[in-house]
Amino acid sequence: MKLLETYILRRVGQMFLVALLPVLAIIWTTQVLQRINLVTDSGQSIGSFAKLATMILPSIIPVVLPFALVIAITQTLTTMNNDSELTVIDAAGARRSILVRPILLLAAVISVFSFFVDNIVEPRAKTVARQMIAETYADLLSSVIEEKTFRKLDDGLYVQISQRLAGRMLKGLFVADERDPAYELIYYAKEGAVDDTGTTLIMHDGEVHRKTPDGNVSVINFDSYSFDLSDMTESRGQATLKASDRDLWFLFNPDPNDKDYTIRPQSYRAELHRRLTDWILPVVFALFSLAIAGDARSHREARLHPMVSALAYAFALRWAAFYAANQIDTDPEYIAVLYAIPIVSSIVSIIFLGLHKRLVMPSFIWDRISLSWRRMQGRLLAATSRSGGGAAQ
Repeated sequence: MKLLETYILRRVGQMFLVALLPVLAIIWTTQVLQRINLVTDSGQSIGSFAKLATMILPSIIPVVLPFALVIAITQTLTTMNNDSELTVIDAAGARRSILVRPILLLAAVISVFSFFVDNIVEPRAKTVARQMIAETYADLLSSVIEEKTFRKLDDGLYVQISQRLAGRMLKGLFVADERDPAYELIYYAKEGAVDDTGTTLIMHDGEVHRKTPDGNVSVINFDSYSFDLSDMTESRGQATLKASDRDLWFLFNPDPNDKDYTIRPQSYRAELHRRLTDWILPVVFALFSLAIAGDARSHREARLHPMVSALAYAFALRWAAFYAANQIDTDPEYIAVLYAIPIVSSIVSIIFLGLHKRLVMPSFIWDRISLSWRRMQGRLLAATSRSGGGAAQ
């Protein structure tokens, strides 16, 4: 690789990391905070929470990579243009491949890495995360670990305990069961325990109140009462794997006896084609970023920042691919649309690069953005003048 290509590759690579890490950290934090209830509700250790947070990371990386690459390419080339480096390169008679080759090489490496994460790392991480959550909530005792606090075990089922002792012994039990619309059940017991299998709550010395919709209440005292938990423990203890949790080989050849596949076979088809197209997006994004920001421009030229145009194209392309992938569930004809989106975008970008023409945002869109920006500036100036005038008075 030539010295100039190495220089461009290094600058784009550094800017790529600068753009990737903060965005990745922000999105990862928002996703992790949505699962903070794993600690607060089930009493798990911070180590378990950290493990779950690590398993979430592979699902975010393939989404962020292409956009970070767009920011890196457009920002680096714009800076080089402002420093007259692109002008010097053109004046020296260098081919445009000097710019294109190192950037496409970086994009190809990122695409391969995205393919590896999306098809190998992410499915395994999701499987581990789902199994971890299922095992966490399998023992319903963990859901009521805090004393004197109501815990929701299931829809319409709430439990509170006054004291928790060793050996699964519980003191001061209160259970409210509203799952059956025909009646409500409220259990009080002085003590109780969960059996070793975790499927039965045995209550001693208590009473049960049965209330019907017409308001009638019947009270029954009991010395011992067994409350069945098997349905909840079985459903919570088993992780249901979906199409997004499967590896690429399973998507190519699904197990016809798989429970989820028999219910939603179309989702596996959509996931397969999504996996086969998403990984190439870094190269596609790199091509149109080069077509937008890869030429020398005058500083006096009034134009939208190349990063804004490139990100607008990137979001539009990503949304179109996402929409087509979702529509495959109900309409297989969208498979062709899903593959056409990156192919057509790449061909158009290559044509613009080959003709040494700049890929710009359509004029009517640019005019609307400019008009909205001028209106916003006018409102800000008016608000500033009003506040300044009020302060002067």
